[in-house]
Amino acid sequence: MPLEAGLLEILACPACHAPLEEQDAELICTGQDCGLAYPVRDGIPVLLVDEARRPQ
Repeated sequence: MPLEAGLLEILACPACHAPLEEQDAELICTGQDCGLAYPVRDGIPVLLVDEARRPQ
């Protein structure tokens, strides 16, 4: 389920404050040194660093 268009414009990575990009069921940090992937559960972004997946 895609997020509302305006929502992605105001969300930022809690770790490095870079913009987020929607990809499948995750929001991926666009920060060059960060790259954390935050889950989206039931249409709600879970922007907790402890819940994020590290880049591979």
